[in-house]
Amino acid sequence: MSASFSPEKPLRVRLLYAKTEMMRYSGHLDVQRTLERTFRRAGLPLLHSRGYHPRPKMHLAAALPLGCTGEHELMDFWLTRPLSLEEIVTALRQAAPPGLRILEVRTVPEDEPPLPNRVIASEYVITLLDFFPDLNARVAALLVAGRLPRERRGKAYDLRPLIESAEVLPKDEKGRQRLRLRLSTRQGATGRPDEVLAALEIPLGAARIHRTRQFLQPLP
Repeated sequence: MSASFSPEKPLRVRLLYAKTEMMRYSGHLDVQRTLERTFRRAGLPLLHSRGYHPRPKMHLAAALPLGCTGEHELMDFWLTRPLSLEEIVTALRQAAPPGLRILEVRTVPEDEPPLPNRVIASEYVITLLDFFPDLNARVAALLVAGRLPRERRGKAYDLRPLIESAEVLPKDEKGRQRLRLRLSTRQGATGRPDEVLAALEIPLGAARIHRTRQFLQPLP
């Protein structure tokens, strides 16, 4: 669905992009700064905040943990004047650095709720670099657990309600084991793949985490 543009109402655009292997160890703030620089190099007429330190108006859907890649990363930004989607995507692809792949842009209604508020879950595929002969049993035990007490930043919480699904996938072309997780995003609580790996007693260094999709709350 396309949004109309008027001089009083900036154009809201949604970007779908991929964070690839070259940016695996770029954190959330680094990715955000990289996107800002990409927009500046692209010469797009971004809407900025007011005040002493104006910043481009940009909303990333959900932070991607450090060390993860993603093929379905979402962000919204606003333009002060209309451009065609072809102009926007061409400019961004020419300006994007290695490690950031521009996939698609589309316009969205200005009155749509903020993008971060609409994320309800994320899907991850995890490739294991070591072999775990009891992987199926570990995943089965995870799913039947009534509680999975964890602690993050000194605060205790239950991980189990945040795991919507977990399954062992067929091995990849290199014979490596793989997992698929769907983790919930709730107000004040987000399922993290590194915490699931910890609950499975799989070292983080023995895994490659890739976000394949983000799920948004349907609009009324």
